[in-house]
Amino acid sequence: MPTPRDRQARVATWAAFFVQGLCFATLLTHVADLQRAFGLSDGDLTLVLLLVPLIAGVGSVAAAPLAARYGSAPVLRLSQLAVCAVVVLMGWNGQLAGLYVLSAAFGLFVGAVDAAMNMQAVAVERRYGMSVLTGFHAVWSVGSMLGAGLNSAFSALEVDLVWAFSVPVVFGALVSLALLPRLYGAAEERFPQRAAAEHAAGKAAEHAAGKAAGSTAEDAGEHPGADAPAGSPPRDGTAPARVPWRPVVPLCLAMAFLYVGDAAVSNYSTVYMEKALAASGWLVPMAYFAYQAAMLLARVPGDLAVRRHGPAPVVRAGAVVGALGAIGVVAAPGPVVAVLAFGLVGVGLSVIAPQSFSAAGRLGAGAETAIARVNLFNYVGFVVGAAVVGTINDTVDVRAAFVPAVVLIALIVPLAGGFRPRTAPAPAVS
Repeated sequence: MPTPRDRQARVATWAAFFVQGLCFATLLTHVADLQRAFGLSDGDLTLVLLLVPLIAGVGSVAAAPLAARYGSAPVLRLSQLAVCAVVVLMGWNGQLAGLYVLSAAFGLFVGAVDAAMNMQAVAVERRYGMSVLTGFHAVWSVGSMLGAGLNSAFSALEVDLVWAFSVPVVFGALVSLALLPRLYGAAEERFPQRAAAEHAAGKAAEHAAGKAAGSTAEDAGEHPGADAPAGSPPRDGTAPARVPWRPVVPLCLAMAFLYVGDAAVSNYSTVYMEKALAASGWLVPMAYFAYQAAMLLARVPGDLAVRRHGPAPVVRAGAVVGALGAIGVVAAPGPVVAVLAFGLVGVGLSVIAPQSFSAAGRLGAGAETAIARVNLFNYVGFVVGAAVVGTINDTVDVRAAFVPAVVLIALIVPLAGGFRPRTAPAPAVS
């Protein structure tokens, strides 16, 4: 049974996902604007877009030991404010060298935020004892949709690029400052079952503290880590459990294939609308807005669908819908059909990322290692997607650049069996 403290942490984690989506969309829906402002060729743009996920992988890896030592909350709070600062500076920057530096900094801090906020989300899901992870990603979509919608409005009003970057992101920074102090602390995050029990006991157990402390210490010596939930770090100072790759591989591949499609939409939807369909003004960012809006609408009931039908069928159906939407993007005769097709892609891909993290979290001891591996393939997919889509855009055209997304999203269908809940064997300890 979740406590008021758990609900506080859940709201704070919602806030982190919201601000991350807002900052991400604010930057990526301005890709075409930045290309024009700096006179970037398509090849130069591809290099900039590749830089972000490459450095994000470094940020994600760097966040892991910091979170292990201090908890994910301080890592998340500091990194998210840094993301906000970098996006604001993107609007004020007028130098090409500054664009590359800021892109690298954005990637570094985004990687740290991605890792830390999913650590918090997994901790909340453990405490609640049911599927809630898709809901956090739904809130990410709310923030992303707001960022794309504001860009569309600012474009229609001809607002200067400086303020189009600054206004939404400063708002996001204020949300982060107000709510993220309520995230789980290190002890709550690592040992949620014990922390919940201590919260429930409260002052009613204080009179027996002396006697209970002695027996608890004795029990802990005989059964170290017995009250820690599946996937928690060991409490006795032993090395973390080794996690076999076999059950993680389908999740990693699905995450990579998903993010090839997501990279195509995130990085090239505005370019596609301008170059393939001759769209202009407020209509250009509407493709990304539709993608995120549809993703949000599908994610709101996503946890309920998983509870009713199971993760594997839901992931399989999502891959089919996403592939059909990507086919629609390739074949779209005009902007209206294209916007609808981008929305269909959003519906299909909506549950795959959160269910990848959730499935990794169910692998038992060492689940944090599995979650880190899955998160890393987020960036692998994004790098591959940016490289492949950018290369085809340079050598053929932007419409053909979405064909790889069709193929790879479809390949998630046979991987869906890997999302089926299973009882993992106890992993070996190094």
